[in-house]
Amino acid sequence: MEKSNRNLQNYLKFILPSLVGIVLFILPINDHGQFTIPIAVLSNLLMEFFAKYINVILVVLICTSFFGSILIKVIKKINSETKLLKFELIATLFDIKPLSLVIRGISTVYVVITYFFPQYEVIASTATGGLVFSDLLPVLFSIFLLAGICLPLLLNFGLLEFVGTLLIKVMRPVFGLPGRSAVDAIASWLGDGTIGVLLTSKQYEDGYYTEKEACVIGTNFSLVSITFSLVVINTVGLGNMFLQFYLTVTFACIIAAIVIPKLPPLSRKRDTLIDGTKPEHLEEQEGKASASYGVQCALEKVENINVFESIIIDGMKNVIDMWISVIPIVMMVGTTALIIAEYTPIFKYLGLPFVPILQVLGLPEAHAAAQAMFAGFADMLIPSVMVADSVQSDITRFVVAAVSVSQLIYLSEVGALLLASKIPVKLKDLVIIFIERTLITLPIIAGIAHLLF
Repeated sequence: MEKSNRNLQNYLKFILPSLVGIVLFILPINDHGQFTIPIAVLSNLLMEFFAKYINVILVVLICTSFFGSILIKVIKKINSETKLLKFELIATLFDIKPLSLVIRGISTVYVVITYFFPQYEVIASTATGGLVFSDLLPVLFSIFLLAGICLPLLLNFGLLEFVGTLLIKVMRPVFGLPGRSAVDAIASWLGDGTIGVLLTSKQYEDGYYTEKEACVIGTNFSLVSITFSLVVINTVGLGNMFLQFYLTVTFACIIAAIVIPKLPPLSRKRDTLIDGTKPEHLEEQEGKASASYGVQCALEKVENINVFESIIIDGMKNVIDMWISVIPIVMMVGTTALIIAEYTPIFKYLGLPFVPILQVLGLPEAHAAAQAMFAGFADMLIPSVMVADSVQSDITRFVVAAVSVSQLIYLSEVGALLLASKIPVKLKDLVIIFIERTLITLPIIAGIAHLLF
Protein backbone atom coordinates (compact mmCIF):
# COMPACT_ATOMS: atom_id res chain seq x y z
CA MET A 1 0.00 0.00 0.00
CA GLU A 2 2.83 2.34 0.90
CA LYS A 3 4.54 1.61 -2.42
CA SER A 4 1.25 2.23 -4.24
CA ASN A 5 0.85 5.63 -2.51
CA ARG A 6 4.42 6.54 -3.35
CA ASN A 7 3.84 5.64 -7.01
CA LEU A 8 0.69 7.78 -7.03
CA GLN A 9 2.61 10.68 -5.50
CA ASN A 10 5.32 10.34 -8.16
CA TYR A 11 2.74 10.29 -10.94
CA LEU A 12 1.12 13.43 -9.51
CA LYS A 13 4.53 15.13 -9.10
CA PHE A 14 5.23 14.36 -12.76
CA ILE A 15 1.83 15.15 -14.26
CA LEU A 16 0.57 18.23 -12.38
CA PRO A 17 3.67 20.52 -12.51
CA SER A 18 4.38 19.41 -16.10
CA LEU A 19 0.83 20.27 -17.18
CA VAL A 20 1.14 23.72 -15.60
CA GLY A 21 4.51 24.17 -17.34
CA ILE A 22 3.02 23.17 -20.70
CA VAL A 23 0.13 25.61 -20.25
CA LEU A 24 2.45 28.47 -19.27
CA PHE A 25 5.25 27.98 -21.80
CA ILE A 26 3.87 26.02 -24.75
CA LEU A 27 0.06 26.30 -25.02
CA PRO A 28 -0.74 28.88 -27.73
CA ILE A 29 -3.43 31.42 -26.86
CA ASN A 30 -4.99 34.35 -28.68
CA ASP A 31 -4.23 37.66 -26.98
CA HIS A 32 -5.89 40.64 -28.65
CA GLY A 33 -5.74 38.96 -32.04
CA GLN A 34 -2.13 37.76 -31.72
CA PHE A 35 -0.93 34.24 -30.89
CA THR A 36 1.36 34.01 -27.89
CA ILE A 37 1.84 31.92 -24.74
CA PRO A 38 0.49 32.59 -21.22
CA ILE A 39 3.93 33.31 -19.73
CA ALA A 40 4.36 36.17 -22.22
CA VAL A 41 0.93 37.59 -21.34
CA LEU A 42 1.70 37.33 -17.62
CA SER A 43 5.04 38.98 -18.28
CA ASN A 44 3.29 41.94 -19.92
CA LEU A 45 0.88 42.22 -16.99
CA LEU A 46 3.78 42.14 -14.55
CA MET A 47 5.57 44.80 -16.57
CA GLU A 48 2.48 47.02 -16.36
CA PHE A 49 2.33 46.43 -12.60
CA PHE A 50 5.95 47.55 -12.16
CA ALA A 51 5.69 50.29 -14.80
CA LYS A 52 6.06 53.22 -12.37
CA TYR A 53 9.09 51.75 -10.66
CA ILE A 54 10.74 49.56 -13.29
CA ASN A 55 13.35 52.10 -14.42
CA VAL A 56 14.47 52.77 -10.85
CA ILE A 57 14.58 49.02 -10.13
CA LEU A 58 16.76 48.46 -13.21
CA VAL A 59 19.16 51.25 -12.22
CA VAL A 60 19.44 49.75 -8.71
CA LEU A 61 20.01 46.22 -10.06
CA ILE A 62 22.77 47.24 -12.49
CA CYS A 63 24.49 49.52 -9.96
CA THR A 64 24.26 46.77 -7.32
CA SER A 65 25.86 44.29 -9.72
CA PHE A 66 28.87 46.60 -10.20
CA PHE A 67 29.35 48.10 -6.74
CA GLY A 68 28.60 44.77 -5.06
CA SER A 69 31.39 43.19 -7.12
CA ILE A 70 33.76 46.05 -6.19
CA LEU A 71 32.88 45.59 -2.52
CA ILE A 72 33.57 41.84 -2.64
CA LYS A 73 36.95 42.45 -4.31
CA VAL A 74 37.88 44.97 -1.57
CA ILE A 75 36.78 42.58 1.18
CA LYS A 76 38.78 39.74 -0.42
CA LYS A 77 41.81 42.03 -0.59
CA ILE A 78 41.51 42.74 3.13
CA ASN A 79 40.58 39.21 4.14
CA SER A 80 40.98 36.44 1.57
CA GLU A 81 39.25 33.98 3.92
CA THR A 82 36.07 36.05 4.21
CA LYS A 83 33.02 34.03 5.21
CA LEU A 84 30.88 35.98 2.75
CA LEU A 85 32.13 33.86 -0.14
CA LYS A 86 31.01 30.70 1.63
CA PHE A 87 27.49 31.74 0.68
CA GLU A 88 27.16 30.21 -2.79
CA LEU A 89 24.73 32.86 -4.10
CA ILE A 90 26.97 35.78 -3.09
CA ALA A 91 30.05 34.10 -4.58
CA THR A 92 28.17 33.39 -7.84
CA LEU A 93 26.79 36.92 -8.15
CA PHE A 94 29.71 39.09 -7.11
CA ASP A 95 33.00 37.15 -7.12
CA ILE A 96 33.57 37.67 -10.84
CA LYS A 97 36.43 37.89 -13.33
CA PRO A 98 38.02 41.27 -14.26
CA LEU A 99 36.39 41.31 -17.73
CA SER A 100 32.93 40.80 -16.21
CA LEU A 101 33.66 43.64 -13.77
CA VAL A 102 34.57 45.96 -16.67
CA ILE A 103 31.35 45.01 -18.47
CA ARG A 104 29.31 45.76 -15.34
CA GLY A 105 31.14 49.06 -14.94
CA ILE A 106 30.37 50.15 -18.53
CA SER A 107 26.77 49.01 -18.08
CA THR A 108 26.51 51.15 -14.93
CA VAL A 109 27.82 54.19 -16.81
CA TYR A 110 25.31 53.59 -19.61
CA VAL A 111 22.33 53.16 -17.30
CA VAL A 112 23.19 56.19 -15.14
CA ILE A 113 23.57 58.43 -18.21
CA THR A 114 20.41 57.03 -19.82
CA TYR A 115 18.30 57.54 -16.69
CA PHE A 116 19.75 60.72 -15.17
CA PHE A 117 21.28 62.51 -18.18
CA PRO A 118 19.07 61.77 -21.24
CA GLN A 119 20.46 64.88 -22.99
CA TYR A 120 23.57 62.84 -23.89
CA GLU A 121 21.82 61.33 -26.89
CA VAL A 122 24.68 59.22 -28.24
CA ILE A 123 24.20 56.90 -25.26
CA ALA A 124 20.68 57.75 -24.08
CA SER A 125 18.59 58.24 -27.24
CA THR A 126 15.64 56.02 -28.10
CA ALA A 127 17.75 54.53 -30.89
CA THR A 128 20.57 53.42 -28.54
CA GLY A 129 20.66 53.08 -24.75
CA GLY A 130 17.12 54.40 -24.36
CA LEU A 131 15.83 51.57 -26.55
CA VAL A 132 17.62 48.89 -24.50
CA PHE A 133 16.81 50.50 -21.14
CA SER A 134 13.16 51.39 -21.73
CA ASP A 135 11.98 48.75 -24.22
CA LEU A 136 14.11 45.65 -23.74
CA LEU A 137 15.22 45.51 -20.09
CA PRO A 138 11.70 45.85 -18.61
CA VAL A 139 10.64 42.86 -20.74
CA LEU A 140 13.67 40.86 -19.61
CA PHE A 141 13.10 41.83 -15.98
CA SER A 142 9.55 40.49 -16.11
CA ILE A 143 10.41 37.37 -18.13
CA PHE A 144 13.33 36.58 -15.81
CA LEU A 145 11.07 36.89 -12.76
CA LEU A 146 8.34 34.64 -14.13
CA ALA A 147 10.56 32.25 -16.06
CA GLY A 148 13.01 31.90 -13.19
CA ILE A 149 10.24 30.73 -10.88
CA CYS A 150 8.24 28.77 -13.46
CA LEU A 151 11.03 27.13 -15.49
CA PRO A 152 11.39 24.34 -12.90
CA LEU A 153 7.88 23.24 -13.92
CA LEU A 154 9.32 22.37 -17.34
CA LEU A 155 12.77 21.27 -16.24
CA ASN A 156 12.52 19.48 -12.91
CA PHE A 157 9.45 17.25 -12.97
CA GLY A 158 10.11 14.76 -15.73
CA LEU A 159 8.52 16.49 -18.73
CA LEU A 160 11.78 16.75 -20.68
CA GLU A 161 12.66 13.14 -19.92
CA PHE A 162 9.25 12.09 -21.26
CA VAL A 163 9.36 14.30 -24.36
CA GLY A 164 13.00 13.42 -25.00
CA THR A 165 12.27 9.71 -25.38
CA LEU A 166 9.40 10.41 -27.79
CA LEU A 167 11.20 12.88 -30.05
CA ILE A 168 14.72 11.47 -30.07
CA LYS A 169 13.99 9.63 -33.34
CA VAL A 170 13.33 13.01 -34.98
CA MET A 171 15.76 15.39 -33.27
CA ARG A 172 18.84 13.14 -33.23
CA PRO A 173 18.91 12.00 -36.91
CA VAL A 174 17.81 15.37 -38.35
CA PHE A 175 19.60 17.85 -36.07
CA GLY A 176 22.00 15.70 -34.04
CA LEU A 177 20.29 16.84 -30.83
CA PRO A 178 18.52 15.25 -27.85
CA GLY A 179 14.76 14.93 -28.08
CA ARG A 180 14.28 17.30 -25.15
CA SER A 181 15.65 20.17 -27.28
CA ALA A 182 12.29 20.22 -29.10
CA VAL A 183 10.78 21.81 -25.98
CA ASP A 184 13.30 24.69 -26.21
CA ALA A 185 12.37 25.28 -29.85
CA ILE A 186 8.61 25.22 -29.20
CA ALA A 187 8.88 27.58 -26.21
CA SER A 188 10.94 30.02 -28.32
CA TRP A 189 8.65 29.75 -31.35
CA LEU A 190 5.45 30.41 -29.42
CA GLY A 191 6.88 32.70 -26.78
CA ASP A 192 10.23 34.41 -27.15
CA GLY A 193 13.82 33.62 -28.13
CA THR A 194 15.00 34.72 -24.68
CA ILE A 195 12.99 31.90 -23.09
CA GLY A 196 14.73 29.42 -25.39
CA VAL A 197 18.17 30.73 -24.35
CA LEU A 198 17.24 30.50 -20.66
CA LEU A 199 15.97 26.94 -21.09
CA THR A 200 19.09 25.88 -22.97
CA SER A 201 21.52 27.52 -20.55
CA LYS A 202 19.81 26.00 -17.54
CA GLN A 203 19.84 22.51 -19.05
CA TYR A 204 23.51 22.85 -20.01
CA GLU A 205 24.37 23.91 -16.46
CA ASP A 206 22.42 20.93 -15.10
CA GLY A 207 24.34 18.50 -17.30
CA TYR A 208 21.65 17.56 -19.84
CA TYR A 209 23.33 19.07 -22.91
CA THR A 210 26.90 18.78 -24.10
CA GLU A 211 28.90 21.90 -24.97
CA LYS A 212 28.20 21.33 -28.67
CA GLU A 213 24.48 20.64 -28.16
CA ALA A 214 24.02 23.76 -26.01
CA CYS A 215 25.79 25.94 -28.59
CA VAL A 216 23.79 24.45 -31.48
CA ILE A 217 20.45 24.84 -29.70
CA GLY A 218 21.23 28.36 -28.44
CA THR A 219 22.26 29.65 -31.89
CA ASN A 220 19.77 27.76 -34.05
CA PHE A 221 16.65 27.05 -32.00
CA SER A 222 16.12 30.31 -30.07
CA LEU A 223 13.58 31.20 -32.73
CA VAL A 224 11.89 34.56 -32.96
CA SER A 225 8.36 34.51 -31.60
CA ILE A 226 5.30 34.72 -33.84
CA THR A 227 4.41 38.03 -32.20
CA PHE A 228 7.73 39.72 -32.95
CA SER A 229 7.72 38.33 -36.48
CA LEU A 230 4.41 40.09 -36.99
CA VAL A 231 6.03 43.36 -35.85
CA VAL A 232 8.85 42.89 -38.40
CA ILE A 233 6.62 42.20 -41.40
CA ASN A 234 4.32 45.09 -40.48
CA THR A 235 7.34 47.41 -40.26
CA VAL A 236 8.08 46.83 -43.96
CA GLY A 237 4.40 47.31 -44.87
CA LEU A 238 3.64 43.70 -45.83
CA GLY A 239 1.45 42.62 -42.92
CA ASN A 240 -1.04 41.05 -45.37
CA MET A 241 1.63 38.43 -46.22
CA PHE A 242 2.36 37.32 -42.67
CA LEU A 243 1.48 33.64 -43.20
CA GLN A 244 3.71 33.33 -46.28
CA PHE A 245 6.41 35.29 -44.45
CA TYR A 246 6.43 33.11 -41.33
CA LEU A 247 6.32 29.84 -43.26
CA THR A 248 9.27 31.07 -45.33
CA VAL A 249 11.24 31.98 -42.21
CA THR A 250 10.42 28.64 -40.54
CA PHE A 251 11.56 26.64 -43.57
CA ALA A 252 14.79 28.67 -43.93
CA CYS A 253 15.55 28.25 -40.20
CA ILE A 254 15.04 24.48 -40.37
CA ILE A 255 17.51 24.20 -43.26
CA ALA A 256 19.99 26.42 -41.40
CA ALA A 257 19.64 24.30 -38.24
CA ILE A 258 20.51 21.18 -40.25
CA VAL A 259 23.51 22.68 -42.07
CA ILE A 260 25.19 25.11 -39.64
CA PRO A 261 26.06 22.59 -36.87
CA LYS A 262 28.17 20.76 -39.49
CA LEU A 263 30.27 23.90 -40.09
CA PRO A 264 32.89 25.57 -37.86
CA PRO A 265 32.72 26.94 -35.21
CA LEU A 266 29.85 24.69 -34.04
CA SER A 267 31.34 21.54 -35.55
CA ARG A 268 34.46 22.11 -33.44
CA LYS A 269 32.67 22.43 -30.11
CA ARG A 270 33.37 19.60 -27.70
CA ASP A 271 30.81 16.83 -27.20
CA THR A 272 31.32 16.84 -23.43
CA LEU A 273 29.15 17.97 -20.54
CA ILE A 274 29.84 21.11 -18.48
CA ASP A 275 31.98 19.07 -16.06
CA GLY A 276 34.10 17.67 -18.91
CA THR A 277 32.63 14.16 -18.85
CA LYS A 278 31.12 12.28 -21.77
CA PRO A 279 27.30 12.06 -21.86
CA GLU A 280 25.54 8.74 -21.50
CA HIS A 281 22.46 9.74 -23.55
CA LEU A 282 20.18 7.48 -21.53
CA GLU A 283 17.16 8.61 -23.52
CA GLU A 284 18.66 7.07 -26.65
CA GLN A 285 18.98 3.47 -25.51
CA GLU A 286 18.08 1.16 -28.34
CA GLY A 287 14.42 0.15 -28.43
CA LYS A 288 13.41 2.40 -25.54
CA ALA A 289 12.22 5.49 -27.43
CA SER A 290 8.64 4.88 -26.28
CA ALA A 291 5.97 6.50 -24.13
CA SER A 292 6.27 3.82 -21.42
CA TYR A 293 10.03 4.30 -21.14
CA GLY A 294 9.49 8.07 -21.12
CA VAL A 295 7.08 7.76 -18.17
CA GLN A 296 9.59 5.53 -16.38
CA CYS A 297 12.34 8.16 -16.84
CA ALA A 298 10.00 10.92 -15.65
CA LEU A 299 9.03 9.00 -12.49
CA GLU A 300 12.68 8.36 -11.69
CA LYS A 301 13.35 12.09 -12.09
CA VAL A 302 10.69 13.14 -9.54
CA GLU A 303 11.32 10.33 -7.03
CA ASN A 304 13.29 12.45 -4.54
CA ILE A 305 12.26 15.96 -5.56
CA ASN A 306 10.95 18.46 -3.01
CA VAL A 307 8.31 20.41 -4.96
CA PHE A 308 8.41 23.55 -2.79
CA GLU A 309 12.21 23.76 -2.73
CA SER A 310 12.49 23.09 -6.46
CA ILE A 311 10.01 25.78 -7.50
CA ILE A 312 10.29 28.53 -4.88
CA ILE A 313 13.83 28.38 -3.46
CA ASP A 314 15.70 27.26 -6.59
CA GLY A 315 13.41 29.46 -8.69
CA MET A 316 14.21 32.64 -6.74
CA LYS A 317 17.93 31.85 -6.90
CA ASN A 318 17.56 31.64 -10.69
CA VAL A 319 15.72 34.98 -10.76
CA ILE A 320 18.32 36.86 -8.70
CA ASP A 321 21.17 35.31 -10.69
CA MET A 322 19.62 36.41 -14.01
CA TRP A 323 18.81 39.89 -12.74
CA ILE A 324 22.30 40.57 -11.39
CA SER A 325 24.40 38.64 -13.92
CA VAL A 326 22.55 38.93 -17.23
CA ILE A 327 20.77 42.32 -17.28
CA PRO A 328 24.03 44.38 -17.02
CA ILE A 329 25.58 42.44 -19.92
CA VAL A 330 22.50 43.00 -22.09
CA MET A 331 22.59 46.74 -21.29
CA MET A 332 26.29 47.01 -22.15
CA VAL A 333 26.36 44.82 -25.28
CA GLY A 334 23.02 46.02 -26.65
CA THR A 335 23.76 49.72 -26.16
CA THR A 336 27.27 49.46 -27.62
CA ALA A 337 25.99 47.59 -30.68
CA LEU A 338 23.22 50.14 -31.28
CA ILE A 339 25.63 53.08 -30.89
CA ILE A 340 27.85 51.52 -33.56
CA ALA A 341 24.85 50.92 -35.82
CA GLU A 342 23.41 54.40 -35.32
CA TYR A 343 26.48 56.62 -35.36
CA THR A 344 29.05 54.82 -37.52
CA PRO A 345 28.96 53.45 -41.08
CA ILE A 346 30.49 50.14 -40.03
CA PHE A 347 27.42 48.00 -40.69
CA LYS A 348 26.87 49.71 -44.04
CA TYR A 349 30.43 48.89 -45.10
CA LEU A 350 30.06 45.33 -43.84
CA GLY A 351 26.96 45.02 -46.01
CA LEU A 352 28.75 45.95 -49.24
CA PRO A 353 29.82 42.35 -50.08
CA PHE A 354 26.13 41.45 -50.21
CA VAL A 355 25.47 43.78 -53.17
CA PRO A 356 26.63 41.31 -55.87
CA ILE A 357 24.90 38.43 -54.04
CA LEU A 358 21.58 40.29 -54.02
CA GLN A 359 22.05 41.21 -57.68
CA VAL A 360 22.71 37.57 -58.64
CA LEU A 361 19.56 36.60 -56.71
CA GLY A 362 17.62 39.04 -58.88
CA LEU A 363 16.53 41.46 -56.15
CA PRO A 364 15.84 45.09 -57.13
CA GLU A 365 17.53 47.97 -55.24
CA ALA A 366 20.39 45.71 -54.15
CA HIS A 367 22.60 48.57 -52.90
CA ALA A 368 19.97 49.87 -50.48
CA ALA A 369 19.09 46.37 -49.27
CA ALA A 370 22.74 45.34 -48.78
CA GLN A 371 23.24 48.07 -46.18
CA ALA A 372 20.65 46.35 -44.00
CA MET A 373 22.07 42.82 -44.25
CA PHE A 374 24.67 43.13 -41.49
CA ALA A 375 22.74 45.65 -39.39
CA GLY A 376 20.64 42.78 -38.00
CA PHE A 377 23.64 41.78 -35.91
CA ALA A 378 23.00 44.85 -33.73
CA ASP A 379 19.21 44.52 -33.52
CA MET A 380 16.71 42.45 -35.47
CA LEU A 381 14.36 45.34 -36.19
CA ILE A 382 17.04 47.67 -37.65
CA PRO A 383 17.12 46.09 -41.17
CA SER A 384 13.35 46.39 -41.56
CA VAL A 385 13.40 50.00 -40.36
CA MET A 386 16.25 50.78 -42.79
CA VAL A 387 14.39 49.46 -45.85
CA ALA A 388 10.84 50.44 -44.87
CA ASP A 389 11.07 53.83 -46.59
CA SER A 390 14.30 53.61 -48.61
CA VAL A 391 13.32 50.52 -50.68
CA GLN A 392 10.25 50.58 -52.91
CA SER A 393 10.37 46.97 -54.13
CA ASP A 394 7.99 44.66 -52.23
CA ILE A 395 10.06 41.55 -52.96
CA THR A 396 13.25 43.17 -51.63
CA ARG A 397 11.55 44.39 -48.46
CA PHE A 398 10.09 40.91 -47.96
CA VAL A 399 13.52 39.28 -48.32
CA VAL A 400 15.27 41.75 -46.00
CA ALA A 401 12.57 41.28 -43.33
CA ALA A 402 12.65 37.47 -43.59
CA VAL A 403 16.46 37.30 -43.51
CA SER A 404 16.60 39.59 -40.46
CA VAL A 405 14.33 37.20 -38.55
CA SER A 406 16.21 34.11 -39.78
CA GLN A 407 19.57 35.54 -38.66
CA LEU A 408 18.43 35.00 -35.03
CA ILE A 409 21.62 36.28 -33.37
CA TYR A 410 21.34 39.99 -32.62
CA LEU A 411 23.35 41.67 -29.90
CA SER A 412 20.58 43.78 -28.40
CA GLU A 413 18.91 40.64 -27.03
CA VAL A 414 19.60 36.99 -27.97
CA GLY A 415 23.30 37.55 -28.73
CA ALA A 416 23.83 39.39 -25.45
CA LEU A 417 21.95 36.69 -23.54
CA LEU A 418 24.09 33.96 -25.14
CA LEU A 419 27.27 35.82 -24.16
CA ALA A 420 25.93 36.35 -20.65
CA SER A 421 24.88 32.72 -20.21
CA LYS A 422 27.00 29.69 -19.33
CA ILE A 423 26.63 28.46 -22.94
CA PRO A 424 30.25 28.37 -24.23
CA VAL A 425 30.03 30.72 -27.22
CA LYS A 426 32.28 33.72 -27.82
CA LEU A 427 31.60 36.94 -29.70
CA LYS A 428 33.77 35.66 -32.58
CA ASP A 429 31.60 32.52 -32.78
CA LEU A 430 28.42 34.60 -32.93
CA VAL A 431 29.80 36.77 -35.77
CA ILE A 432 30.72 33.69 -37.84
CA ILE A 433 27.40 31.92 -37.15
CA PHE A 434 25.52 35.13 -38.01
CA ILE A 435 27.28 35.30 -41.39
CA GLU A 436 26.66 31.59 -42.01
CA ARG A 437 22.97 31.95 -41.20
CA THR A 438 22.73 34.93 -43.56
CA LEU A 439 24.48 33.18 -46.46
CA ILE A 440 22.42 30.00 -46.06
CA THR A 441 18.98 31.54 -45.53
CA LEU A 442 19.28 34.42 -48.03
CA PRO A 443 19.13 32.33 -51.26
CA ILE A 444 16.36 30.13 -49.82
CA ILE A 445 14.25 33.14 -48.89
CA ALA A 446 14.99 34.92 -52.18
CA GLY A 447 13.96 31.81 -54.16
CA ILE A 448 10.66 31.54 -52.28
CA ALA A 449 10.09 35.29 -52.63
CA HIS A 450 10.38 35.03 -56.43
CA LEU A 451 7.60 32.43 -56.34
CA LEU A 452 5.41 34.67 -54.19
CA PHE A 453 5.83 37.97 -56.06
